[in-house]
Amino acid sequence: MNTGVKITAFAAALAATFGTAYGVGKGIGPIDEPKKAEHGGHAEAAPKGEGAADGHAGHAEGTASAPAAGGLQVSEGGYTLALDTPTPAPGKSTLKFSIKDAAGKKVTAFTTEHGKELHFIVASRDLTVFRHLHPVKGADGTWSVAADLPAAGAYKAFADFKPAVKGAKGVTLGADLSVPGAYAPKPMPPVVPTADVDGYQVRLGGTLDPGKAGELRLTVTKAGKPVTDLEPYLGAYGHLVALRDGDLAYLHVHPNEGGPGPDVSFTATAPSSGTYRLFLDFQHEGKVRTAAFTVRAGAAPATSSAPAPTGEASHDAGGHSHG
Repeated sequence: MNTGVKITAFAAALAATFGTAYGVGKGIGPIDEPKKAEHGGHAEAAPKGEGAADGHAGHAEGTASAPAAGGLQVSEGGYTLALDTPTPAPGKSTLKFSIKDAAGKKVTAFTTEHGKELHFIVASRDLTVFRHLHPVKGADGTWSVAADLPAAGAYKAFADFKPAVKGAKGVTLGADLSVPGAYAPKPMPPVVPTADVDGYQVRLGGTLDPGKAGELRLTVTKAGKPVTDLEPYLGAYGHLVALRDGDLAYLHVHPNEGGPGPDVSFTATAPSSGTYRLFLDFQHEGKVRTAAFTVRAGAAPATSSAPAPTGEASHDAGGHSHG
């Protein structure tokens, strides 16, 4: 779109559902086979071993049915995501927020999962900017984190957490952010099977099928050679976040075994046909990188011979801040 408009606020997300189950093939490495579980709108495994987080007690086991999508509501299960900085300036800024209970009090006690008490994701509405952030919690329950939101426009923030309350389940809440300024949405990046990021190439294989489980396999190479020494990041060799175009229905999955590369595999189920963005976080040589893909549920595997767009040129998927 060529015509710019001024952004001052953005409406809440449309209600929708999005679910998945997943798994990976047999592999080696410091992460043992974990137990699958449903968690606040995303299916995940609780990996054990080096870098692993605490278990997911109280979660429903099995993958017979896909869990509901998370992040479509600002309040759910008696908890609310309250943004102190809903209109940050473009560029580098500090985001502050809190999780409030049904009485309006800030929650200060959380269960550590995948190495963190809370996972915070920020994505632009056009799905070209993605940030997986790790905020720091203050004594009063206020979280803060440095973030780089490079352009004006509409964004959405997701808080993924589990309250430290007996019997509590994982929750994923979503709230809108608006970066003021002239705004021209970028087109959705094309469907291609590879993504280049920071000298690495990641190839996506398989299909995302509506109502049917299918394998998504991501293979990491560097300079044409398989990367066989991926490093655990938050207890896993790869983290996958899927966002649906339109309502940004949120799904966060972790492989349950395998590694240390070059393949990281997931089995996902989409509830409907449509366009999705997949963001894969992987760590190598001490640095976390993010590869992003556009997929269409129900479409044939991408076979384009065109050069894959680079991570920096086609989207801004980087940004792993620890506050």
